[in-house]
Amino acid sequence: MLNLQPYADPTYFIYLLLALVPLAIGLYYGKRFVWYEVVVSLLFIFLIFDSGRYIQQGIALIIYMLWETALVAWYTSYRKRANNSWVFYITTVLSILPILAVRIGDTGLFKAQLTLLGFLGISYLTFRTVGTIIETRDGSIKDFSLPLFLRFVLFMPTLSSGPIDRYRHFNQDATVAPSRDKYIDFLGKAVRYFFLGFLYKFILAYGFEQLYSYTQNMAMADVNQGWSWWLIGVGYSYGFYLFFDFAGYSLFAVATGYVMGFDVPMNFKQPFRSKNLKDFWNRWHITLSFWFRDFVFMRLVFTMMKNKVFKSRITTSNVAYIVNMLIMGFWHGLTWYYIVYGLFHGVGLVVNDAWLRYKKKHKVPHNKFTEYFAIFLTLNVVMFSLLIFCGFLDKFWFHH
Repeated sequence: MLNLQPYADPTYFIYLLLALVPLAIGLYYGKRFVWYEVVVSLLFIFLIFDSGRYIQQGIALIIYMLWETALVAWYTSYRKRANNSWVFYITTVLSILPILAVRIGDTGLFKAQLTLLGFLGISYLTFRTVGTIIETRDGSIKDFSLPLFLRFVLFMPTLSSGPIDRYRHFNQDATVAPSRDKYIDFLGKAVRYFFLGFLYKFILAYGFEQLYSYTQNMAMADVNQGWSWWLIGVGYSYGFYLFFDFAGYSLFAVATGYVMGFDVPMNFKQPFRSKNLKDFWNRWHITLSFWFRDFVFMRLVFTMMKNKVFKSRITTSNVAYIVNMLIMGFWHGLTWYYIVYGLFHGVGLVVNDAWLRYKKKHKVPHNKFTEYFAIFLTLNVVMFSLLIFCGFLDKFWFHH
């Protein structure tokens, strides 16, 4: 049985481009073939989960969609009648429950039972469903449409690893075809992003992956000393590998979305040119960081200020930074290095804000040298955090 993993090999791209041709022709002439788009998406999803260990994941996906669809449909109906906070909190927790169970299973606790709930893309589908519930609570989403909701959550180009779109933004594109001029612009960008994605994912990411493997082996030769200068190489090679691999995937997803007539949001914007950590999170995994900013950080700040938890607005934002990034760390997994990574960035954002306030108050000089130094310093801080994130230190210190 043919099995296709998203953007993994030439076979996938051949089938993808063949499937997209009728959609592209229709969109060029101002027609959106919704049913054909749905059939293509379902076919590719089937081919992802149609053999071996992926069959169990496919069953888990079906169960997950039944659960989440029922939750969102019920809550949308309820929200028209009432707006009780506890009902919202309980609904949100129930929506998060599947990914929480999978994360607990990944730790080894009830692993055999809980990992049966997992499937490729569960994290990103959870962001979409939880975001929909939150926007419904806010009143931004008034009605529930089963076809539109399923198209949004199961949108094939971004199924496995994002980018993370918002329900309202997606549905603006889903209901109408773009103008011819806009679609031609989409196609031009799609071609460029496909080629750039190939460069990133299959050439640069591959090279840095080999370097990452080499530096790990060299570092392990010094494992009995508890430290190795090769760890610096591990951090940098992994950081660049992660960027080019993930950014390449994201470019493929955005390009495919463009061909299908959807303005899929970009996920990376030259993150290694960031001048500070806040700037970094405005450039790195943008749809994830903005999701946490809008749905976690801002709501924490609002709730704490409303209830006057702290007198100082600075303290409020500092606590929100740390909690927000800790939750992001836990989202990646319930292991010490993901949690420390989240805490590191939370504290880093607190320090970053303190420096920006000091810089503004004392009118610290700003010139090309200080700008380049800020970029250099931020790059090193980020690479150190990615050394933590990659999990190699766990092997180096505790499991060698």
